[in-house]
Amino acid sequence: MQIEVLYPEQCNLFGDSGNIRYLKKCLPDAEFINTSLNDTPFFVTGDPDMIYMGACTESNQEKIITRLMPYKDKLKEAIDNGKVMLFTGNAPEIFYKYIEKDDKSKVECLGIFDLYAKQRIYERFNTLVLGSFDGKEVVGFKTQFTQVYGDNSADYFVKVERGAGINKESKLEGLHVNNFFATSMVGPLLVMNPYFTEYLMGKLGVEKPECAFREQSIKAYKDRIIDFRTCRCVTE
Repeated sequence: MQIEVLYPEQCNLFGDSGNIRYLKKCLPDAEFINTSLNDTPFFVTGDPDMIYMGACTESNQEKIITRLMPYKDKLKEAIDNGKVMLFTGNAPEIFYKYIEKDDKSKVECLGIFDLYAKQRIYERFNTLVLGSFDGKEVVGFKTQFTQVYGDNSADYFVKVERGAGINKESKLEGLHVNNFFATSMVGPLLVMNPYFTEYLMGKLGVEKPECAFREQSIKAYKDRIIDFRTCRCVTE
């Protein structure tokens, strides 16, 4: 099994590199391929079982969009063919139509999905998220300068109970298309959600998947669900 990690030197904010550290514990026999900013991505010539990318700064985000633009058709093909892909933090925005900046200028993105982001660099939005996917609760955090707009009602990832979805008015978070999962939640997401991690492992062909440190992870997950459901402060 091969898992490609896109731009780990840049995409490591908010503890998102913990997703890969945890996957390495869950999948000790897997090969993890790190793609640096000036590398040709492995998915261009190879066939990884999974592609992952985490959160990065806004300046690095623009560099990454430029690097991936020549391969947008290849990425769309991977999504259409059911490649397992997980993009967290602001990484999903590279797949949208554009990012509108404070000065109203637009950064053109890959345009694979009919969504767009409004970036307000002096208005950081923080919230916890408690929602559900595939019959299980999902927990996470958001800390972002963007709000996302467009219709994701047919292909959202998480239905939100507390917190916000793709924008402050939405209760539908992220995208789930075939085996492509995109969310602005950080946490790290996989560490905080052992059942979703096992779900991904199953999609990767693991029979009877069990995440690393399962007993402790599930206890922490259940405790966090109680905290998120009962706490007074949800959004800052």
